Parts: sequence; C-alpha cells; structure tokens
Amino acid sequence: MNTSNTLWSIVLAGGEGERVSPLVQSWVGRHRPKQYCAFVGTRSMFQHTLHRAAKLTTPARMVTVVAHGHGNEPWTQLDGIPGIQVLRQPLNRDTAAGIFLPLAYIRARDPEATVVIYPSDHFVYPEDRFLKVVQFAVQTAELPPWPLVLLGVQPDRLELEYGWIQPGPTIHQSTSCHVRGVQAFLEKPDFGQASRAMASGALWNTLILAAKLQMLWRLGWDCFPEMMSLFERLCKAIGGPKEGNVLDAIYRVMPTRNFSSGLLHRVPEQMAVIQLSGVLWSDWGKPERIVETLRKIGKQPAFPLRLLSTLPPVPARRLTVAPISVSVEKKVSV
Repeated sequence: MNTSNTLWSIVLAGGEGERVSPLVQSWVGRHRPKQYCAFVGTRSMFQHTLHRAAKLTTPARMVTVVAHGHGNEPWTQLDGIPGIQVLRQPLNRDTAAGIFLPLAYIRARDPEATVVIYPSDHFVYPEDRFLKVVQFAVQTAELPPWPLVLLGVQPDRLELEYGWIQPGPTIHQSTSCHVRGVQAFLEKPDFGQASRAMASGALWNTLILAAKLQMLWRLGWDCFPEMMSLFERLCKAIGGPKEGNVLDAIYRVMPTRNFSSGLLHRVPEQMAVIQLSGVLWSDWGKPERIVETLRKIGKQPAFPLRLLSTLPPVPARRLTVAPISVSVEKKVSV
C-alpha cells in the first residue's frame, strides 16, 4: 500500500496490561505485558501492530515507545522488520508524555511529518480494510485546516470501559468513508450515559489517530505547556552527546498528563472522526474481550479457557464520570 511520503507510524507499547496480567501470569508463569503475548496464532499483538504499520510506512519511519521495565522483550519481537526506532521511557508519565516523546524524535528528523498513532493492544480484522480507512484518515489529516482524525467504531453493546465520541456534522464523504466533526467526548460512562450515547449514534473511540505533527505540537503547547518546554529541551539535544542525559533529566520532572482528557477532549473543534466500518475491532484490555472476539471469527485462544474461572474477581469500578466536553533511557534502531 502506498500513502504520503511524509507519513510516520507511532506504536504505543508502554503499558503493563494490568487487567490481563493475572491471566498471563497463570498462563505463562510470569509477568509479561499483554502486548507481547500471542493470544492466537504465533504473533503477539505488538508484532501484529508493527506489521500493520509497516504496510503503510517503511521501518525507517516507524517509532515504538516501550517502558523501562519491559527489559529486552520489545527487541526480541522485531524480527522481519529491522530499522524501527525503539524509545524506552525512563519513567511512566501517562499517555501525553508517551505520545510526545516519539513526536519529538520524529520532529527532529521530519518537521513536516504526518503521523499515525497505533495502540499496540488492539485486534483488527480484516487488516486490508482497516488500512484503507487509515489511509483515508491520513489524507483527511493532510487537508487544511489539518484536523486530528480519530477512528471510531459503531458499538454493538453498552461498553462502560471505552471512551465514546459523539460525531458532529459531515465534513467530507467518499464512496467508502464518511468524515464527521466531533461534537463531544464521553470517557468511561455509567450505564445511563452509555445508553444515551449509543441511542444518539455515538461511536467507540479507538484512539487510533492520524494528524500533522505540526498541529499536534501546537496543541501540545496549548494544553501541556509545562510538558512541552521539556520536550523542546530534548529536541535540541537529539543526536548530540548529551541526548541520553537530557532524556533522563526531563523525565525526572515530567508532569503526568493524559493525552485524551488533557488534549483531545479540550479541542473537539480541531477533531474529525471516521467510522471504522466493515472491520472487527476490539481493545483487548480484558480476558473476556479476547475470548469474545476470537469466537466471532471462529478461533480459539492460545491459553486454556479453564484459566478464566481461576482468575480473581475484578473489583467493581468506581464510577467517576468525566464531563462531556462540547467545544497519545532511549535505545535506537535494532
């Protein structure tokens, strides 16, 4: 597949997968972040995400972000796609830092870049249809006024753990994709809010995002000025002898900020959403979602189903409802 010659891919792999961790512990006998597990077939979610991204960008324009505690696990899974830049965060400072760190490195090499941000724990099928929608999102993001373009999924149930997007008016429509503005976001709603959102045509937020780097950088300054000043300092050091020291130093004082609530939810007027139709999508954040998704395509998970009955009960989630707002040590290539 061909797309923009300024396109870069960012794969977010810094999470620990805490809700799936008990299953993985019982299955493989040790802690292993879920994105590095092969729940079906022979490739992990991390590998599937990298291979999908590699169909739209060369490995030289791919960056993945991992956690310091992941050890050598990410590097053991890069066979077949050498040249990817792997960034290890010194500390976990939530998703805003996890997204602006790779943006800083891309900006140092290609300030005119367009980026696609992929979480590494998603299941998508079929991939070809998914990538066509991503390509359309990239094309949309490159048109003035450079919107941030999210992919949304039509819900088939009341899911209280997902974020929701309330689409606005149509911006553009083709024979295959429908681009709409964003009217509001709803994060992890209660039952009543999810019911109303679903009835009004709201979509699940996949957090798969296409955007111009310049636009993201500007919005970062609008929403996280104290964080962006640190990344500007890093940008000046990239490629120099003090790069590693500067990276460690800025993370010692890096504020903890969430990309969704701190940026996306504050600028809905800068957003667009494309419905990911014709694709089975799931965020594999819970063991039950893994089993449910695989059953839909007639597959059995690689782990024994009996393990589900041995897992400790999940504590009831305290309902903290986000308001609806109307107005994502460095080691380099392998």
